[in-house]
Amino acid sequence: MTNVLIGFFIAVLIIEAITTRLYTLFLWYGLNSLFLGLIALNIGLEINDKALLITGTLTILIKSLFIPIIMKYLTQKFSIPRKIYPKIPIYYQIIIIPLLLVFTYYLIAPVINNFEIHKNYIAISIASLFIATLLIIEHKNIAAKIIGFLNVENALFLLGVSATEGMPMLVELGIFVDLLMFIIIINLLLKYQGE
Repeated sequence: MTNVLIGFFIAVLIIEAITTRLYTLFLWYGLNSLFLGLIALNIGLEINDKALLITGTLTILIKSLFIPIIMKYLTQKFSIPRKIYPKIPIYYQIIIIPLLLVFTYYLIAPVINNFEIHKNYIAISIASLFIATLLIIEHKNIAAKIIGFLNVENALFLLGVSATEGMPMLVELGIFVDLLMFIIIINLLLKYQGE
């Protein structure tokens, strides 16, 4: 089941990278976070980790529901344009993204043998990190860049969950506090761009 969820996770992130509508980008981010939460729940059930089950539930509630709604509200409030124009044309991205995926597998190959399980998850999470960074680089729109940063956090969360088979609860709570601070920063940035 986790293999299917992680496949959906990376597929949705690839779709995010090539979308040109802001509200659609928020929807895809919400789906990406939903799959991340389901992956955390699934791994938490496999290893019987209650902290990971709580984190997966919080990820689904906060990242897949709350943040997209807040982002949509803020972009409407500050009249951020809904059409986003990537700096890198989509036909180049269709070439770049598979190259990033292949590059990541070659990059991680020497290190991946040190891990007992979830080897492919680690490679996919690092590829997700590269694709999320591409999402940040390719957009001028501040809201799209913010979604890119949130996707970087999702990729790091997936890396932590898959490499360590669960993260300490203190680290997970720290991530959610960072997200709350990030929403305050989002509000300030969108207000600045809206003026």
